[in-house]
Amino acid sequence: MVGYGQEAIISIISHLVFIGFSWWSLQSLNFEKFLRKNRVAQARLLYLLLAIALGSIVSNFFLDYLFWSRQLPSLFE
Repeated sequence: MVGYGQEAIISIISHLVFIGFSWWSLQSLNFEKFLRKNRVAQARLLYLLLAIALGSIVSNFFLDYLFWSRQLPSLFE
């Protein structure tokens, strides 16, 4: 049971960190050309949804790689 708790906290932290990185990196793009005027709330929501989607994808890749690499020693048993 302890292993599941550790994996859960690692997954939560990983997702939050990569969503933060995605939010930060999306700020460098100039999306104003593609957005309608006076739609600030919708634009912020779009930034948030894109950051969550991109961060989750990257975090899942990172976590899969981490957990698979932890299973590699069992290959040589």
